Amino acid sequence: MAMNNSLVLKLTFFFFLCSSILGCVTSKNQTAEIKALIEKECATYRNGDALAHANCWHIQPYSRVLVSTKEGVTIDVPPSSMIQTDPKSLGNGTYSISNLKISIKGKSAWVSHDEVSTPKDGIASYSYEMKMLEKIDHEWKIVGLSVHVYK
Repeated sequence: MAMNNSLVLKLTFFFFLCSSILGCVTSKNQTAEIKALIEKECATYRNGDALAHANCWHIQPYSRVLVSTKEGVTIDVPPSSMIQTDPKSLGNGTYSISNLKISIKGKSAWVSHDEVSTPKDGIASYSYEMKMLEKIDHEWKIVGLSVHVYK
């Protein structure tokens, strides 16, 4: 039995419509997952929860953590320090994130944001941050970080 052209066109249109809707929903879900990871990584660092902070990371052979200070010094932090952290060395205080930008390409993503960190002494520091992420075992994890302190 042959299908008429009108039915084939309608089915094709329906298929592409459903695929587009599913793609948008999946993208929004991944964006929400990544935002939650970034918030968790910042919060666990500030409240000294070393185990939860380590869970945000997945160190790869190519992982790198670079920090540029406001004095212009660059520090190449061993990536292992992101997962083997003494809670006493973690920050205390508060933070706020703004200007969050996310790009997702398959199982890789990058995030950039501005951050204001305020320790218990009340003296805020300002930074631009870029985080590289990968989806590992169906979860987004941070695999690289670049922090640029500017005030």
